[in-house]
Amino acid sequence: MDPLQSRIYLASQSPRRRELLTQIGVRFEALSFRSGARADPEIDEAPLPGEAPDVYALRVASAKARHGVKLVTLRRLPARIVLAADTTLDLAGEIIGKPRDEAEAVSILQRLSGRSHRVLTAIAVAHQARLETRLSISTVRFRDLEPAELRRYVASGEPLDKAGAYGIQGRAAMFIAEICGSPSGIMGLPLCETALLLRDFGYPL
Repeated sequence: MDPLQSRIYLASQSPRRRELLTQIGVRFEALSFRSGARADPEIDEAPLPGEAPDVYALRVASAKARHGVKLVTLRRLPARIVLAADTTLDLAGEIIGKPRDEAEAVSILQRLSGRSHRVLTAIAVAHQARLETRLSISTVRFRDLEPAELRRYVASGEPLDKAGAYGIQGRAAMFIAEICGSPSGIMGLPLCETALLLRDFGYPL
C-alpha cells in the first residue's frame, strides 16, 4: 500500500472502536452515517424474520462497509480501506441489540442474570469491489444480579448505547463471572481478527 494511503475509514461512531483501533496503531478517519429519522436505509439494523444472530451480525457489518465505500465515492474522498463492525448478543438463539430505553435495559439485564450468552462481533473490510468479513464469538456468564444493583447500573446511563445493555469496560465488569473468547471482541472490535484482515488488504501492521 502507498504510504500516503496508510489510513483507513472507520464506518462507526463508537468511541470504543476508535480507542481499540488507536490501541493497535491503526490510523483512521471516522466515516459518518446519517441516523435517526434520516438514517440511511442501506444500513437498517432491524433483524430479518427468522434470521440467526451470526447471520445478522455479518449482514449488518457488510452493509455498513458497502455503504461506506459508496459514500467515499459520492463524497469524492480518497479511496481507502473501509472498516465496519456490528456487535450483537445471542441469548439462546435470540438477537439482543441495544435497549431502546431504561425499562428495556432493565429487562435485558434481568434475562442475562445468572446465565451465559454469546457476544458476536462481525467485522467487514471493503476496498472498491472487494469485501471480506470475519466473526468473533465469545461467551460471557453473568453472576446473579440483585435488583437494586441492576437498577443503579441502568440509572448510570451506561447501558443505553450498548448491545445487550452492558459494556465490560465499564461498571458492568463487576457482573461478569466468566469470559471465554476475545475481550476486545466483546467491547465491539476483535483486534486479532481486525489486524489480520487489514493486513490482507495491505494495511501496514
